[in-house]
Amino acid sequence: MQYDSIIVGAGSMGMATGYYLAKQGNNILLIDAGDPPHTEGSHHGETRIIRHAYGEGESYVEMALRAQSLWEELQTETDRTIFVPTGVLNIGKEDSAFIQNVRNSALNYQLDVETLTAADINSKWPGFAIPEGLIGCYEVNSGVLMSDNIIKTYRELAIKHGAVLKINEPVTDIVMEENQVTVTTEKQSYKGATIILTPGAHAKEKLASIGLDLPLETVRKTFSWFAANGEWYADDHFPAFSFALDHATYYGFPSVERAGVKIGRHDGGMKRDIHQPIEPFGTYTEDKEDVSMVADRYFSNIANHQEGKVCTYTNTPDGDFIIDRHPDYQHVVFACGFSGHGYKFSSVIGETLAKLVAEEQPLVDITPFAYARFF
Repeated sequence: MQYDSIIVGAGSMGMATGYYLAKQGNNILLIDAGDPPHTEGSHHGETRIIRHAYGEGESYVEMALRAQSLWEELQTETDRTIFVPTGVLNIGKEDSAFIQNVRNSALNYQLDVETLTAADINSKWPGFAIPEGLIGCYEVNSGVLMSDNIIKTYRELAIKHGAVLKINEPVTDIVMEENQVTVTTEKQSYKGATIILTPGAHAKEKLASIGLDLPLETVRKTFSWFAANGEWYADDHFPAFSFALDHATYYGFPSVERAGVKIGRHDGGMKRDIHQPIEPFGTYTEDKEDVSMVADRYFSNIANHQEGKVCTYTNTPDGDFIIDRHPDYQHVVFACGFSGHGYKFSSVIGETLAKLVAEEQPLVDITPFAYARFF
């Protein structure tokens, strides 16, 4: 049997792509080395922030807005919670590049963003203890995505529309020919007219196997939950947040479903060999100390550290994504290097990859994400 498209890596981007292609009536095969949702994907950790006024640069705003529309569409197809409208508060010095990007994005795209002083923030949300010298940009229409719920929903809907999902099947070989591809796993081989590669942390080696040597680096990251005053930090009135500090960048969440306040550090981390088990949380003192400093210094009523987990970023040198087509095989499309901030876009990236493989024009501009920028 030959499939219209084979998707290698059925995590965040791959499962979304499978959903959009299957919904259009295509004969789709999804292959994953695990059983998504699982702890090796970029969906790990239950929640993700979606921001529209984007501190990483205005090139992402169009994608963020399209992604938001698609999340809202997905919500109509499931009883699971997809999006929680908490709002997002971006905190930093007024002259920081991150805050300037947020404000410029808001101005140029007419986004509903309110600039607040430290005193304003602490008055509006007593759970914060923001010192003078920092400001906040509060985006009302942003919030929290329930990442595990999303993967489960995309999976169910893709299968409902006829997609075939092969789980726990690591891919061992990919052979590309002029008009088809053959994908071999540890169990068997499959043929497809086109292929989409969204292999996450395994992108560097998987793409190297088809002749693409990309400058990707896998990094071990951690995030934690803290016990918190349920009234002050509940997700129905406390926002998701980010801190662009002089020495580091942090992100976090209100107490979603009373799980506690979640805080992680976005930058930094240690190189990870993906062929070795990831070191458990607590292996390094900074696993807990980094985020505990933020909890102690910038919040008024966060208590004990409750739990920590580990995850993996797959970083590009410039922190921007790679979304492109193979230069020698037009029926081969790939997406990788999401550098720790890609999940929120997985809906629109799935839609985009589905259009690319169908040789249709994407609805968003992906020219900033061409792989050739590194060569």
